[in-house]
Amino acid sequence: MPRLKIKSEGFESREIILRLGANRFGRSPTNTFQIDHPTISAVHCEILIVAEGLVVRDCNSTNGVFLDGEPVQEAKLSEGQTLRLGDVEFLVESTEVTVAIPEFDEPWQAPPVVVADGSMLCPRHPEARATHQCTHCREVLCDSCVHRLYRRGGKVLKLCPLCSHKVERIGGEPEKKRSFLGLLQKTIKIPFVKLTKIDPP
Repeated sequence: MPRLKIKSEGFESREIILRLGANRFGRSPTNTFQIDHPTISAVHCEILIVAEGLVVRDCNSTNGVFLDGEPVQEAKLSEGQTLRLGDVEFLVESTEVTVAIPEFDEPWQAPPVVVADGSMLCPRHPEARATHQCTHCREVLCDSCVHRLYRRGGKVLKLCPLCSHKVERIGGEPEKKRSFLGLLQKTIKIPFVKLTKIDPP
């Protein structure tokens, strides 16, 4: 990342490593980098890391921003230049910006094998036929791979083991056959009457 080094006395060659985005300099502790010096304004300037490199911008400071001795309102910084805020001098040590993109090792799954009858084999259990497919990641699964969440009322929620989204049976869920007695139980509620045993006279 870009670096500045304070050259003025009293700062022991303090090194500043800039961050991505806007870096504010000033006497106030609310700045990105606090520079406690009487010639520095509360918010003195900001240094932006942009696609073109480093850009310094004066924030209406009292004692100004100078680049190699010349007053500037906004200017691009180059390596080796001297930046002065009030009476505090900085050496621009580096302007190189390195953005590291982390690598993610995602597990690779082999595509499902299609057999002669048109059905697919489960990628994780080659001996089993794929019976379900995830509605989100589209992974095919055998019955053993499906995670089941049992809910109140006897309903079962079938979930994908990879992304935890809902899975569906390949070809659609077959409709359960309803018996005539089950239909009656849902539509007609007959209260049970407790019968008391009566002894014969």
